[in-house]
Amino acid sequence: MKTHPITFVGAGPGDPELITVKGMKAVQEADLVVYAGSLVPEALLQWASPECLVENSAEMHLDEIVSTMAGAHRSGKRVVRLHTGDPSLYGAIAEQITELEKRGIPFRVIPGVTAAFAAAAAMGLEFTLPEVSQTLILTRMAGRTPVPEAEALASLAEHRASMAVYLSIAMIDRVAEVLKKTYGEDAPAAIAYRVSQPDERIFRTTVGGLPDLVRKENIRKTALILVGDALNQGVSGTDPKSRLYDRAFTHEYRRGEG
Repeated sequence: MKTHPITFVGAGPGDPELITVKGMKAVQEADLVVYAGSLVPEALLQWASPECLVENSAEMHLDEIVSTMAGAHRSGKRVVRLHTGDPSLYGAIAEQITELEKRGIPFRVIPGVTAAFAAAAAMGLEFTLPEVSQTLILTRMAGRTPVPEAEALASLAEHRASMAVYLSIAMIDRVAEVLKKTYGEDAPAAIAYRVSQPDERIFRTTVGGLPDLVRKENIRKTALILVGDALNQGVSGTDPKSRLYDRAFTHEYRRGEG
C-alpha cells in the first residue's frame, strides 16, 4: 500500500486566502485534516474536499493527535495537520514530529504567514525601518509556559528593537511594566486583535496605555502586542530612506547618479 508523508501546514493568521498556495493544495488533497480548532478558524476548512474527514484537536492530548494521524497514514490516507500562523512559531510541532519519527512516519512542513507580518501589512508598517530598527524580536512573556532565563522579556526589551509579543495579552499589566523600563512609557505600541479576520481591530497606543486599552476593549486572547520606534513610521513625514533606491547609491545592478 502506498503511504504519504504527514503534512504540517501553516494556516496563516486567519484569513483563508492567506494560506499559501502550497498549503491550500495540501488541504484540498487531504483525506484527513486534524486542525488546531482553538486557533484555526473553521473558514480555513473550506479548502478541504467534501469527502475529507476533519478532526478538531482542541480537546485532544498529544497521544490522541499522533495516534489519529498515524492510523490514517498507515491506511494510505493523505493527512494534513493544520496549525495557525506558521508552524515553526509556538506551533508545538517538535513534539509531534518526535513521535512520528519514533514510529518511522515521514512528514513535511509547509510554512505559513505569522500574525506579526499580517499585523504589519494591516498597519502599512515596516518593522526594519532604516536607521530606526534593523531587528525584529518575536517573543512571549513567561507564564504557564516558562521561557529560558536569558530570553526573559526584560532582557530582550533592552535592545529596544521592533518587538512582537505573542501569547501574552492576558498578562498585559506585567508586559507593560517590563516594557516601560526600557522603551519608556510614551514609546509607540499597538494591539493587533484577530488580525486578517473579519473582526480584525488594530489599536495604536503607547506602552503606558496598553493595560487600559486592553481592559477597555475587553481583549482577552488572539491579540498581538507590538512595540518599538518603527511604529512611529509616517508620523513625522521624515522617515529615513534606505540606500537601496537612493539615486546616488551604486550597487551591482545600478550605478548611482551625481
